[in-house]
Amino acid sequence: MSDHRDETTGRFLPGNRFWEARSSHGRNPIFADPDDLWDACCEYFAWNADNPLYEDNLVTFQGSATHEPTAKMRAMTIAGLCMFLDVSEDAWRLWKKERTDFIGVITRAESVIYRQKFEGASANMLNPNIIARDLGLADKKEHSSPDGTMTPPTTIRIVAAE
Repeated sequence: MSDHRDETTGRFLPGNRFWEARSSHGRNPIFADPDDLWDACCEYFAWNADNPLYEDNLVTFQGSATHEPTAKMRAMTIAGLCMFLDVSEDAWRLWKKERTDFIGVITRAESVIYRQKFEGASANMLNPNIIARDLGLADKKEHSSPDGTMTPPTTIRIVAAE
């Protein structure tokens, strides 16, 4: 055989270099340039808006009860975007670090997702507690004294005798 295979078994012979015959190595990139990636991100944003989640509400009117579906905002996520784009979250993070041509698009897409969640929670369209945790927002209160103990400082008041 001309492709360096064993005539009997059909297996490649040791030391063959069949892989050099490829015109390119590895799969073709999913996104050839930043514009392709941005267009795909915008498709996710549009899909997200066009496919809300539905809540079943029981509505009663003049003694008659019916179930009415109510559209609810679907929160955008990096995980959802990656699934939509058919790339792993690890690949997304790697692109963010190493693909200088994609950094602007990735930053913009992440900003869109952050803003959508923040504004949705601010308007009570998304659960504010869940979104605050997801976005890393916290209302922090100090529960220790300046010296790191939980003991309140002792104050001694000296009053001069007259």
